[in-house]
Order: sequence, then structure tokens, then C-alpha cells
Amino acid sequence: MKKKTVTQKQFSADHIRYLKKLRGRTAVVWTLGLGILAAALLLWQILADTGAIDVFIGSSPKRIAATIVDLVRNDNLFYHIGITLYETIVGFLIAVALGTLIALLLWWSEIARRVCEPYLIVLNALPKIALGPIIIVWCGSGSKSIILMAVLIGIIVTVINMLNGFLAADKDKILLLRSMGATKFQILRKLVLPGSVKTFIGTLKIDVGMAWIGSVMGEYMTSKAGIGYLIVYGGQVFKLDLVMAATAVLCVLATMMYLGVALLEKLLVKNRS
Repeated sequence: MKKKTVTQKQFSADHIRYLKKLRGRTAVVWTLGLGILAAALLLWQILADTGAIDVFIGSSPKRIAATIVDLVRNDNLFYHIGITLYETIVGFLIAVALGTLIALLLWWSEIARRVCEPYLIVLNALPKIALGPIIIVWCGSGSKSIILMAVLIGIIVTVINMLNGFLAADKDKILLLRSMGATKFQILRKLVLPGSVKTFIGTLKIDVGMAWIGSVMGEYMTSKAGIGYLIVYGGQVFKLDLVMAATAVLCVLATMMYLGVALLEKLLVKNRS
């Protein structure tokens, strides 16, 4: 009993040191990352103040911050953020759900998979912006068109990634389960789906970027509100401070959505362990 207690205490201490080491590395990474960002912004502001760059073309952090404050006070920035967030999140969820379902169906049927794979490759290579006029005719000039654009950009990536994750299941384990009389649904539920959690999280992280690309691209084509609309409007009237400010807001929103997916990953890993 004493030996076991000593071993457990020793293991516990080593584990605590390991966790402290991980926290230290995380702190270093965050410090370096934020330090590089702060240094870049400071250098940018110095170059703008000294006239090394033309603030009309290159703007500056101070001008961008002032523009964001002005947007909040006068132009209802949060309304534009809400519009773009709605379009992005809805497009993201539809693309993930529908893409995963299609991937499951293709994994289930080898014939369907072999028939559809060439079309998936072609659709993945097709520039989705080329479908913009058709989408507008189908759905009109509004949020429906923008959401559909976000779905089209994200769904093919989801199907391809999730299908590869399903097909990567251990063939020997599948053979073992079949030899024990397991049905295809049992193999899917007990082996394929649990083994595809990492692939699913990776797909979510990719789809975050795809959803923002789709929604902003859709707002470029047809919108009367949203972050993409502010960027287009700023470019048309040569208010590059507005373009930079809207882009900065877009970066913050995309980062927050990505961090949400990262938090989901931690929760899933914690539940599995």
C-alpha cells in the first residue's frame, strides 16, 4: 500500500509539473503573438505619423479606431455585424450539417461514392463566384442569396473532408466487427463516427473560414447591409478608412467564431476522456 501511495504521489507531482510546463508554453505563445501584433500596429502608426506612408491609401490604427467609434455612434455598426453574423452562422450550420449527411450517404454506398466523386472534384474546383448571377436570379437580392453562397462554398469542402475521415476508419477493425456479426449501422456508430471526431473538428475549423468567405462574397454581389456592404461602399466612395475598419471588425468576428470551435473541441476531448 505504501509503495502504491508513493507512486501515485510521484505521478501526481510529475503530472502537475507537466501541466505547468504546458501552461508556460501557452503563455509564451500568446505573449509572442500579441507582442508581434502590437509591434506591427505601432510600426504602422509611426510610419503614418512620419508621413512614410500615405494615410489616405494606407490609413493608420488611430484612424481605423476612430472610424469604428464613428460607425458605432452614427452608422449602427452592430446592425451590420448582426446581418453578417446571421448569414455566416446559418450558412456555416447548413453547410456542416448537409455536408456531413452527404458524406455519410456516400460512405454507406460505394456505388454512389464512385459515381459522385468526379462531380465533387469538379464542383470543388469551380469558382463559386461564377454562380453569383444564377444565385441572385434564383433567390433574389437578399440574405437568401448570401446564405446560399456561403453554403455552396462550405458544403463541398465538408463532404470531401468528412468522407475521407469516414473512409480512414481502421479496415482491420471493420473486418473484425463484421466477423462478429455487426451490421453496417453498428460499425458506423461504434467505430466510424467516434474515429472521425478529430476530422469533424478540423472540418469545422476550415468551414469557419469558408462561411465568412461565402457571406462576404455574397454581400459583395448583393447586399444593402453587412460588413461586406461596408467594405464595398467604402471602396466605391474612396473611404479607405472605412474599408480598413470593416476589415478589422471582420477579423475580430472570424477569430471569435474560430475560438468558439476551439472551445467545442476542448469540450469534446474532455467528454471523451
